[in-house]
Amino acid sequence: MINSKPLAKNSISDQEIITSIVNTTRKKNYDNISRTKAYQDFYELHPEIKWSYLASMVSRNAGWSMTDLQGEWFRKALGMDQRSLLFMIYERANWTIFQDAYPQLLLYEWSKKLNKPLFYLFDFFQVSQFMLKEWNYFWCNKQTNRLLTALIINEQNVIQVPVINNKQYKSLVFKKNPYKIQDMLHFSTVIFPTLSGELFGFSVYNFNNLTNRIELGKRLAWLLFSAGLYEQFLTFSRSVPHTGSRYDYEQTFPEKIKRETPLLRTAYPMVSHSIDEKKQDWFHGQNSKKWFKEPKIPKNYELTNWFRHKQDQLHLLTLLQEYWRNG
Repeated sequence: MINSKPLAKNSISDQEIITSIVNTTRKKNYDNISRTKAYQDFYELHPEIKWSYLASMVSRNAGWSMTDLQGEWFRKALGMDQRSLLFMIYERANWTIFQDAYPQLLLYEWSKKLNKPLFYLFDFFQVSQFMLKEWNYFWCNKQTNRLLTALIINEQNVIQVPVINNKQYKSLVFKKNPYKIQDMLHFSTVIFPTLSGELFGFSVYNFNNLTNRIELGKRLAWLLFSAGLYEQFLTFSRSVPHTGSRYDYEQTFPEKIKRETPLLRTAYPMVSHSIDEKKQDWFHGQNSKKWFKEPKIPKNYELTNWFRHKQDQLHLLTLLQEYWRNG
């Protein structure tokens, strides 16, 4: 039963806050474009919540990966059914993380506004007890980097069961050769672009592995905030609206690049998702210290030439796949 008593005299009630957050989250969780913008807008208002900016940059990559599937090369390599399944993996993961994380951000915003922690309302939104503890700790200690890491840990655990361990996705995508080959060649790369046409980022091998994805998230957080490139990334994200097309950053290359992927909203209709009423808390009191360790940073994270080489490999792989598929 939600407490409907006012939080303070002439103030707003818990139920009104919950209703506001439910409605706002539903509106902003429309598609990858709206999610990406919501994360960035929140960060502009609350820059102490670094995860929100990281989430916006990673969400851009999710959009680019979605439209790649409707681009010239993937349409040659993969059948429509497999491309549709891959799209749903990106979309469901993107939607699931937002559905869990954005109410947390909004409750923090309300807490600031009312000068009182409201994280006890997390239960209504089925937010993990792990994050309840971390947000309360942050409210008292203001350790921004710890909260950043905690949210990375949480988001990857949140998608493990409904997306990564989904039986259909496992059997029809993750165990298939095209996915395995791309995973082996590190095509699962998250890119942070700059207006000068440079690309920075990291790859993840064996995307299915929870710890690997958390490690990737921590490396990306380091790259975004601690590698001396923050202002360049921020200038890009403020200057270039997210369309979902990889052309967002390809247009900044010194040489002229033709658009090979469509705008996301012209490529895909809005997807209606169902909320899992029986969602289980992923946290059961297990030791999470290993996930808070400092990430190991590879020496090379300037990927401009590497990425273009990998794109050439992908094109070659695509042609081979088309050849094999057509006999």
